[in-house]
Parts: sequence; C-alpha cells; structure tokens
Amino acid sequence: MTIALCAGSALVAPLTIQPAFARGTPDSFADLAAQVSDAVVNISVSQTVADRRGGSGPGAAPNLPRGTPFDDLFEEFFRRRGQGQGQGQDDGPARPQRRSNSLGSGFVIDPSGIVITNNHVVGDATDVTVIFTDGQRLKAEIVGKDAKIDIAVLRVKPEKPLKAVKFGDSNKTRVGDWVMAVGNPFGLGGTVTVGILSARNRNINSGPYDDYLQTDASINRGNSGGPLFNADGEVIGVNTAILSPSGGSVGIGFASPSNVLQPVIEQLQKYGETRRGWLGVKIQAVDDDVAESLNLGKARGALIAGVDDKGPAKPAGIKAGDVIVKFDGQDVKTSADLPRLVAATPVGKAVDVSVVRAGKEQSLKVTLGRLEDGERQASLGSPRNNTPADRTVAQKALGMEFTNLNAAARTKFSIKDGVKGVVVSNVDPNSPAADKRIQAGDTIVEINQEVVNQPGDIAAKMKAAKEQGRKSALFLVANTQGEVRFVALPVE
Repeated sequence: MTIALCAGSALVAPLTIQPAFARGTPDSFADLAAQVSDAVVNISVSQTVADRRGGSGPGAAPNLPRGTPFDDLFEEFFRRRGQGQGQGQDDGPARPQRRSNSLGSGFVIDPSGIVITNNHVVGDATDVTVIFTDGQRLKAEIVGKDAKIDIAVLRVKPEKPLKAVKFGDSNKTRVGDWVMAVGNPFGLGGTVTVGILSARNRNINSGPYDDYLQTDASINRGNSGGPLFNADGEVIGVNTAILSPSGGSVGIGFASPSNVLQPVIEQLQKYGETRRGWLGVKIQAVDDDVAESLNLGKARGALIAGVDDKGPAKPAGIKAGDVIVKFDGQDVKTSADLPRLVAATPVGKAVDVSVVRAGKEQSLKVTLGRLEDGERQASLGSPRNNTPADRTVAQKALGMEFTNLNAAARTKFSIKDGVKGVVVSNVDPNSPAADKRIQAGDTIVEINQEVVNQPGDIAAKMKAAKEQGRKSALFLVANTQGEVRFVALPVE
C-alpha cells in the first residue's frame, strides 16, 4: 500500500508501508513432519520405587500411568498422605519395592548420539533405553541433568550417524506463529500435533527460572521431553508440562524455550553439571506500593530483601532495599527477570549492575560467583547470635501490636536466633498489615531502611514518614525462620 503525503503545495515523497510478514496457512504439514520425525525418539525408563498399588481405602494411591508432566505433583500428593516414597517414622512400615516403567519423549541433537529429554522423564532411573522410529533400541547413559529447568542430556552409541535436528531462536518465534509438537503421547509412539504459539514468558511456579512458551498444539502424557518445532523444523522448545484437570490436553501446554535451555545443555555436555552465575541476594517483586515508598516512579526491577554475607553482592556494595533495574546491560523489568539473567551469565564475569537507592540510580560492579557453591554454603547454616535483653514493652500501631524481641518472645513464637528487631505479637484481621500477610510472630527489622530496636521506634518512624509526605512506609519483615521480605504499608 502506498500513501502520498502533501504538506502545503510542496509534494512529499510517497511513504510506502510494508505489511507485517506472516506465513500463510500451509496446505499440509507433511513435509515438515517427514523432515523431523526420524530425529524424535521414545524414552523408556525403568527404576525401583516403593509399591503404591497395594493401598486400600479412600486415600490409596492409584496405579498412575507414568511419563506425565505431573508425575512429581502426584508423587508429592501421595507422599504427604503417607502413600509415597521415603516413609518417615510415623508413616507405617516401608512398602515393598517394585520395578516401575515409564515412557517419555526426546530428540537427537547430534548425529553421534546426543539425545535431549526432560529431567523428570529420566528421574532416578537405573535403566534408560532410547527407541527410534525404525525400531532400533539403544541403551543410554545420563550425561547430566538439571531439575531447575527440567532438562536431561543422554548419550547413546549408534553404529551409524543418527538423524538430528538443531535448535532455533525461540525469541524470534512470535505469538500466533505455527508450531509442531512431536512425541510419544500415552505410549502410542511417534505422534505429530500442530498449533500456534499461544503466549510467551509464562510462569507456572515450577522453578526459579520459569519462562515457558505456551502452545495449543496437543500435548499429553508421554509428550514430556519431546521437541516443539517452528515452521522451519528448528527446535524452539522442549515440551514439559500441561495444564489440565484430567491430565489430557485441553489446549494449554508449556515448553521450555530453546534460548534458556541451550547454555545449560552445553554445560551438561561439557561438565556433566551446571555452572550458573550467582549474585548472593534474596529478591522480591516490586508492586505499586513498594515503588511509591522507594520513589521508583513505577513498579519495576527486583527488590533486594537480603544479601548473603558470603556472596558476591556484599563486597560489591549491594544492600537490602536496593532495587536492581539493570543487569549486565539488560533491563530488569520484573523480579522474575533477574534470576534468569544471573544464571545465564558466566561464573567469574564482572558485570555492571544498576540499582536504585534512596530514589537515585547508581552503577555497581559485581564479579559473579557460582550458584552451586552458594547453595552448598547455605546448606551449612548460619551462626547463631545472642538474643536481646529480657525486657518487654508493648505498643500498638497500624492494626498491629508490638513487643520486644526477648527470650520469652523467641520461645513463644519459635523465632530463630539471629533475627533482630521488634516482634509483632498480634494483628487485626481487618488491617492493611493482615492484607499483606503479616502475622503474629513476624519481626519488624527495618522501616524505610532504618533499623528498629524497640516498639517505640515504630511510631517514630511512621511519624517521620508522614512528615516527609510519604503515602506508605517500607517495612522489612522477617518470619520466624529469619527469611525476610519488604512490605509497603500506608502511613495513615
């Protein structure tokens, strides 16, 4: 379409507007299916598990089919009801062991025999077999796996090169583009389904790096670990989960994007384990109230709720209450962005981090550590600190009652040693504090990034905030285990 523009009597060069490029609906997907299907495999897994089939009564665990994206969910459900593995001392006698078989999907990315599937497909398998479209069956070894993004790398030893597919750029696939899923639903064997990319950046609360592609291409039990192809036959995702009351497809399936998976797959191939970047901070989301209390202008970034004493962030000068708005040159739009960006950054790299502190943006330089090292440090625990003196003072404010954090309060609420501040002894269920899930036993550590030590400090800090014209004050709240978060409460 060409539009001629006119300004006064002077002619202006015609402006040509090009329509957005979009693929038309193909007459058939047969060529695409033929191109990729031989690289898609079935994964047969055997492992020894506790026998759940002998249960009786309404709480007994059924003999569930395996290979579903929700296997872990079912396992956890029955474990909590005393039906699963890992019986505790109050769960009755241990159940007999049996061999469990499951079927999933996978695909070849290297003709020499490298196969990709989901971590939850192989689990703790003692025997993994890869089954090809021509009926060939090859034993596989697990090169490496990662539960955080649910991926596993297998290796087989074929007599001749295998048909392989390559990864594409998942960022280039647009919502509405055609996609094809190939896999092994319900153990039927190679099955092709077609749909569109329905949405991007889905968070289904399955892990710290959720960033799923959503598709309406039919994905069912047994499709886990199979590839999601674009129209060029490139793998843009690995089918991982479905949202369905019945366990079957209702048109909402999720795939891990290739751009998230590829760096991890490379690490697993090279090292047999992951080596993710580590910043050493605890973060939380920034809502409108928090943004107003910190003079951010709008809700953005990741709010630092705590800094690990042994992590890279502390020597770099990052503090609790800072809001990270940019990491290594990339904008941090929400708190969910930061873990993905940090994890994808090489260990030991020095990166620029932009933080907003006291309403002003500043840049800091951080040299990343390794996440796995940080997790090992955290598992060792932290040293205990002395408790405050035994002196009780009670005050009320904002629908809450406060007392000193003394030995009696620690015992009453089972507050962990090392937590400091003022204890919330009671909360009005109709107050804004209750709406923000503050409860008795929580500890107020700071208000507007200033430490509070006595109940009287609460009223003083709130009065100061009101005099400064603030609509809300930012509370740093610790639970009984010492885990902290920021909460914005109205000054009035």
